Amino acid sequence: MKVFTIARNTFGSFLRNKLMILCFILFVCVVLLMMTPLAGMKMMATAENAQEMQQTVMQFIGIIIMFVSGAGSLLAAWAAADAVSSEMKSGTILAVMARPVQRWEYLLGKYLGVQMLMAGYALMMFLLSYILAWIGGEKIQSTPWVLLVYPLVRWSIYSAIAMLLVTVFHSIVSFGITMVVSVLAIRLAPSDGGVHKLPEWARAAMYAVLPSTGLLSEDRFFTITQASLKQLNWAAHLTTLTYGLDYAFVCLLLAMWSFHRRGLTRD
Repeated sequence: MKVFTIARNTFGSFLRNKLMILCFILFVCVVLLMMTPLAGMKMMATAENAQEMQQTVMQFIGIIIMFVSGAGSLLAAWAAADAVSSEMKSGTILAVMARPVQRWEYLLGKYLGVQMLMAGYALMMFLLSYILAWIGGEKIQSTPWVLLVYPLVRWSIYSAIAMLLVTVFHSIVSFGITMVVSVLAIRLAPSDGGVHKLPEWARAAMYAVLPSTGLLSEDRFFTITQASLKQLNWAAHLTTLTYGLDYAFVCLLLAMWSFHRRGLTRD
């Protein structure tokens, strides 16, 4: 019960945060800005160029969702780092810990509060994709739950990494390291070509340690038609999602261990 109280209070503080309000305003602006070009593409569609325009519209929407999803990764890392560091800096954490609350309960509550925030963001991104497709006169053929669950699991990894780092470093440093980790995880993937200057053993070792978030990218399923939809069986989905949740869980356990050994205030 104490964990969920902390999570609820953390989520409430995000809703009052000016940066969160700005994110919502930007979300609305994206919808408004994209209405004109998508509506224009819809009007240009004819029986002869229907398939070509369909590809153009879905590629255009895919690029938008890619940037919105990337912003979600930034938001997850920032929210996790700020949720802990802000209370440590202000000293309000001392009032919370004065109650019968274990440190692991406090950190878990903060983490769950971040996940509540990201669940709302995932829903906004999900609705945005369907709204843009509707404006462009097309339909998204991918399975809806995939477009919700996969980004949530990926963001849970980034928030767990940021929460682990903020128990040691300043929030800005933690945020920066998390973003570097996310970029390296993509660049070191064998399918991406990776960082060619690194020795193969070093690239393989780093790739094994860093999170394979490319497996959890929803753009793998954001395709044009049902015929071209990349189908995965339930075993493949379960394996991929379990990997992501396990990575986040390990990082969260390490954060709890590190937080237990740290002081409760930070200059």
